[in-house]
Amino acid sequence: MRTLYLQCLMGAAGDMIMAALFELLNEDEQKDFLQTMNSLGLGIHADISKTKKCGILGTRIEISIDGEIEDEHSHHHHHHDDHKSLSEIEKKISAMPISDNLKKDASNVYRLLADAEAKVHDCEVSQIHFHEIGDADAIADIVGVCILLEKIAPENIVCSAINVGGGLVKCAHGILPVPAPATALLLSGIPIFSGDIKSELCTPTGAALIKYFAKTFSEMPQMTAEKFGYGMGKKDFDSANCLRAFLGGADLGAQKDEVIKLECNVDDMTGEALAFAKEILLKQGALDVWSQNIQMKKGRHGFLISCLCEVEKADFFAALMLKHTATFGVRKMQCARYKLEREVCKTKTALGEIRIKTGRGYGVEKSKPEYEDIAQAARDAGISFGEALEKIKKE
Repeated sequence: MRTLYLQCLMGAAGDMIMAALFELLNEDEQKDFLQTMNSLGLGIHADISKTKKCGILGTRIEISIDGEIEDEHSHHHHHHDDHKSLSEIEKKISAMPISDNLKKDASNVYRLLADAEAKVHDCEVSQIHFHEIGDADAIADIVGVCILLEKIAPENIVCSAINVGGGLVKCAHGILPVPAPATALLLSGIPIFSGDIKSELCTPTGAALIKYFAKTFSEMPQMTAEKFGYGMGKKDFDSANCLRAFLGGADLGAQKDEVIKLECNVDDMTGEALAFAKEILLKQGALDVWSQNIQMKKGRHGFLISCLCEVEKADFFAALMLKHTATFGVRKMQCARYKLEREVCKTKTALGEIRIKTGRGYGVEKSKPEYEDIAQAARDAGISFGEALEKIKKE
């Protein structure tokens, strides 16, 4: 599958995303893109330059409005436009000489921004007046990214965790913590982190563009990269201030993530109490729970109880294990996990509707019917589990 992977280890801003995508085009496509950008109106002009960050060569795109350059990172500057409402911005986008699909995408990105601002300020979207991100240069960044993605036409867009930076940032409303409230809201549900850099690394425009276009957030998928793009930021840090784009074929079924394994040893629980504890953990959403017979100190026979769970739920399941088992302590281990992309579909069979789970990735594809459905079908038909399974497999 033709996949675009965005690596945001130094954050994400509209101009950085645009510059990284620009590098994925061939020379003729780049010329066509610049011609389109410089015919958008509103006094917009896109200037391309090559620059180095920590010795790495990449592209910087600066948007000038009537000959003057602005930057979304400079939040307290907004000379070119008065504050604009969403409807005014949508009218500007609607008047641009671009396709209806591009107008729709650009307007939808601004709708995300407007919704976030409205929630932060506890008001209606119609009452929102954009400050920094209502300027023509921010509009150009959003429209530019939409144009580039239409040209590149990836089938799927995957994004890394996003470095949001830290410290404080000066905005039109005053001095705010990083990430700014609207940016933080836009990034809800997206993996983010903050390092040692005390600066705003992810802007509202960058957050909205990634929120709208990215379908998956993970480490780089297994892919054969064919093109690479480096979009350079304006500021200089000890680390290369760039956003990287990788374009190529990817096996999106090949997935990796992190899980937590919780363990404890017990030698004073009955089989019934152990079964009850395992049932509780599974019903609460543990990925898996199992037990093993072990020999403990002084030759006592006991059980090793293991619980697999998502990273963010480790404390919750550790507390459950402490409550429902006889242990006085739970061990925690973080594990890397290779997993197949999973899909569950319902299939009609002679024994009724059966859910089939399919896994794909790493050159492997396998499927199996769900146990609960086989068991219920066997009960309903008055046959054995094995007979039901064979009937379902034959169809």
